[in-house]
Amino acid sequence: MKRHPVNPQALCVEALCVEPLTVEALNALCESMQHTHHVVQWGGSHVWKVGGAKGKVFAIGSFAGNGGLQVTFKCSPLSYDLLKEQPGLRPAPYLASRGMSWLQRTTNESMNDDALADYLRESHRLAALNLPKTVQRQLDLILSAEPGPSMEPGPSAAPSPTTSPKRRRTRT
Repeated sequence: MKRHPVNPQALCVEALCVEPLTVEALNALCESMQHTHHVVQWGGSHVWKVGGAKGKVFAIGSFAGNGGLQVTFKCSPLSYDLLKEQPGLRPAPYLASRGMSWLQRTTNESMNDDALADYLRESHRLAALNLPKTVQRQLDLILSAEPGPSMEPGPSAAPSPTTSPKRRRTRT
């Protein structure tokens, strides 16, 4: 057994947590990220934004009819396609039906809390990329258009050594 980083009280055995993710653990994780803002709205949902009160939403925690915590997050189109039909995950209501790549984790059946924490960090990064560039600079957000480690499979998108950088033309 190992201690779980998102919810220190939960003991995890082979990716199945004995104790379900709590809203307090979700809020602690989201609060630890840069320039976040928390508000309870939309019927008691815990909504997390990057960039302040008028920033971009990156996570939503809400309670299901059975009392379990459902976590909604932004992801890449590739992750969305790979995960949307996995047990315990589904396209996020409202958001995905409008063509956005948002998933909702309803149970930890195929995504444990460690993986969810990684996806929430990636969701934060993706949402921050959608902030106006001036806001990104004001907040001193260091952002990369490339996904974080282990979020996307495949080779690196680094330029090959044979391609030359684009040069800016100067007028004479």
